[in-house]
Amino acid sequence: MTLEKTMTQRIVNIGLVQMRCTADPDFNMATAEAGIRAAAAQGAQIVCLPELFRSLYFCQSENHVFFALAEPVPGPSTERLSKLAAELQVVIVASLFEKRAEGLYHNTAAVIDADGRYLGKYRKMHIPDDPLFYEKFYFTPGDLGFKVFKTRYARIGVLICWDQWYPEAARLTALRGADVLCYPTAIGWHPAEKAEYGVAQHQSWEIIQRSHGIANGCYVVSINRTGHEGDPAGGIEFWGQSFISDPSGTVIVRAPVDEPAVLVAPIDLAKIDVQRTHWPFLRDRRIDAYGEITRRYLDEE
Repeated sequence: MTLEKTMTQRIVNIGLVQMRCTADPDFNMATAEAGIRAAAAQGAQIVCLPELFRSLYFCQSENHVFFALAEPVPGPSTERLSKLAAELQVVIVASLFEKRAEGLYHNTAAVIDADGRYLGKYRKMHIPDDPLFYEKFYFTPGDLGFKVFKTRYARIGVLICWDQWYPEAARLTALRGADVLCYPTAIGWHPAEKAEYGVAQHQSWEIIQRSHGIANGCYVVSINRTGHEGDPAGGIEFWGQSFISDPSGTVIVRAPVDEPAVLVAPIDLAKIDVQRTHWPFLRDRRIDAYGEITRRYLDEE
């Protein structure tokens, strides 16, 4: 019998709620709550929601009216979700539009423990500014650093969407002890580009996240939305395909492209140590040689 088979399992059930969002925040919250209940009924102990799930993805345009969607964190949404978490004994990761002060807003994820306690928040560090993803208009970059939350069931590191492209963010979160890297996400295709670039774009998105799991020996949980939002002739077609991958980068479960889904899958936290001792990337890091990583670019001198 191999060593891996003799190790005590540490099974945690992870739930993903992939949503098709609407313009009605109350309807979206009710949909999220129903998804959390459905996941808990399937045995989920940790449930993750998509990025900015309370609204349509409003960053497709620069419009001051959308600042009215923001709320304090903690605030009304965390209070509502805390009651649900305590009732169902589940951990909830919820992505919210945070109003910190007058004129100061963040793209923020709140983490609520299984007893309903608000554990804290992570503010999105990397803010994109691309066609139909005009987030710099709305969000101030995060200033809380990279964080890990010690929940009842696992240590969760939360990063948000554009953060998922940066190995530095995943590494620093993993170095704080994360068992799971959780990425609430809102990403999709520009319909005019889909035929030519769609497959490569989606593959890049999934591969980069799975590679963070491999490099750091962590589980990865990525939760997207689905459906078309915005201009019917353009807009964004969100590609769904929320997934969980294990520390070897293998996909455990993947949601469909074009419909909402509630998925629950078991992860075994004991596999993290097995993976890290067989592929000891953290052991062999040359931390004495990485000082230049804090420079923008290494110009020739």
